[in-house]
Amino acid sequence: MEKNEKEILTLAVESSCDETSAAVLKGGRTVLSNIISTQIPVHQKFGGVVPEIASRKHIVNILPVVDEAVRQAGIRLQDIDQVAVTYGPGLVGALLVGVSAAKALAFSLDVPLIGVNHLEGHIFANFLSAPDLEPPFMALVVSGGHTALVDVRGYNHFHMMGQTRDDAAGEAFDKIARVMGLPYPGGPRIDALAARGNAMAIDFPQALTEKGNYEFSFSGLKSAVLNYINSEKMKGHALNQPDIAASFQRSVIEVLVGKAFQAVQETGRSTLVLAGGVAANSGLEQRLREEAEKRGVRFCYPDRILCTDNAAMIGCRGFYQSLAGGFSDLYLNAVPGLSLTDRNE
Repeated sequence: MEKNEKEILTLAVESSCDETSAAVLKGGRTVLSNIISTQIPVHQKFGGVVPEIASRKHIVNILPVVDEAVRQAGIRLQDIDQVAVTYGPGLVGALLVGVSAAKALAFSLDVPLIGVNHLEGHIFANFLSAPDLEPPFMALVVSGGHTALVDVRGYNHFHMMGQTRDDAAGEAFDKIARVMGLPYPGGPRIDALAARGNAMAIDFPQALTEKGNYEFSFSGLKSAVLNYINSEKMKGHALNQPDIAASFQRSVIEVLVGKAFQAVQETGRSTLVLAGGVAANSGLEQRLREEAEKRGVRFCYPDRILCTDNAAMIGCRGFYQSLAGGFSDLYLNAVPGLSLTDRNE
């Protein structure tokens, strides 16, 4: 007998960067387990993720993490109805570990395989934190590798409003943190420093601010901050790190917030969601919330644990993809440069 949609059990696997994660979801929105094994302590001494080391750690972690996800869910592996896995974007070696494990599981259990776009997964994390959330809505995706505005018209219908032309916001945060001598991961350190600084102390540039332009660029801002730091050092001035962090963060946030609400206004959406690792930035979350309240727009963002890379969001995306028949075959391969594009299934 065919299962009711709400009873479908999805096993999800995520290994795009330095988190090995597995989750079990029931009906797409009920998280039975979400196990995350992070490699941050391993990569901290290198100041960033070392791809080869990340791949080796995934190989060690993947099966224990899957076993623990199944155990915590209180089910047997044989109860799984489908397997979802991130196949891009990300580090190719890291992705291959997850994809290989997922294909082996799907084959051995004789269940369907679903290849999931990691960035779509970040958007769908919001469905797990806001059970009543339904499309359509505007999504601001801000992560280490990507910055984009996506009009989510349906569960399987997206329109790309605009994305970054060069550096992503999260990448800029990490690079500035490294130059300032802050430990990896840099984003949370900048956020903490910024809370103690004067955001108006330094006037850093903002790019592509013309009305109706939904693309982003942070390379010029990054260069401006680096030039300011080098100039101050050459003059023998002591760096006011909280002011630098706050001024840099203000410049990023103003661009993100401005474009997000322009897009909301243009499309007539009544809801804005924040997605991606940088969603954990308290300054960004606060400014978006304030602006949403002012405009009468509903604002959603995922729980902190769902902002970072995790398999629960992949399982949620995979579930809705499967309802539209978006399955993969066992020839599924890792696509490290996979982009977020228009989709209408």
